[in-house]
Amino acid sequence: MECKGFDGAVMLLPAGLRQTMYSLLTSDRRRAEEIRLRVGRCPAVVLPEGEIAGGSNPVTVADLAGVLDLATGASVHAARRSMAEGYVTAKGGYRVGICGTAVVQAGEVTGFRSLSSVSIRIPRQISVAGAGVLERLWEDGRFMSTILIAPPGCGKTTLLRDLIRRMASGSDPLRVALADERSEVAAVYEGRAQMDVGEKTDVMDGCPKAQACMLLLRAMNPQVIAMDEITAPADIDAITAAANCGVALLATAHGNDPEDLSRRALYRRLLETEVFHRAVGITVSGGSRVYRVFRREGHVWSEQ
Repeated sequence: MECKGFDGAVMLLPAGLRQTMYSLLTSDRRRAEEIRLRVGRCPAVVLPEGEIAGGSNPVTVADLAGVLDLATGASVHAARRSMAEGYVTAKGGYRVGICGTAVVQAGEVTGFRSLSSVSIRIPRQISVAGAGVLERLWEDGRFMSTILIAPPGCGKTTLLRDLIRRMASGSDPLRVALADERSEVAAVYEGRAQMDVGEKTDVMDGCPKAQACMLLLRAMNPQVIAMDEITAPADIDAITAAANCGVALLATAHGNDPEDLSRRALYRRLLETEVFHRAVGITVSGGSRVYRVFRREGHVWSEQ
């Protein structure tokens, strides 16, 4: 069985750490979601059920520096902006998260003085994630604004990416504009999306979602605007403005279902805008993802 995603992530490790990773069982390499390196601790690989050891030698500060050199093509300075946000996007769509002692100026993180841990997230292009879901998000020939809801690690971004790809491809594609603030959906590297987000998708990469949404609205004439992880009031303001201009929205949020979102102030406000007419709740059962589609009727959400 192929382990291309895992093998690509391993190539971002210094040579001394690579061999131990290749000693893992093929089944574990195929299911791996992240590689985690913590200074003074043994390397770890994140599987759906938890972390397992990825070696027996403690990680050093030099190992973390080596990962950043490989991820940035030995140009850490050029990646300073995204590093201040806590990550770097490497060729192939690998998102390298960084943690350590932050440098703060005027209340803003401007970089890291030293690193203590690194996570390499292995991207997954699952082309069947949206199968059977997208067609349930339409009404009278029109895509209905939809919010994807799930706890962390349950596949919101994977489903978002596949729905975008499906909408923006095929015989009658829509113009989709993607606000990819953290480079996790399209994983743009040197101007080219590393993940397949469809033929008719325009990506605004590395820009705060609220600003990106308005820029895309003005510049790209989208039919659908997509974004990952609504987290701030400014995101809701931008979503509302776009909806008032006749654009459909596709976004994600942390939670279990619409009822769960309504219990929290930020998301309650989001639902009260009545922008979204569909919701998809994602759960994991027996190692497989289950998609529940909800429909809004007035102020009431019911499962289809």
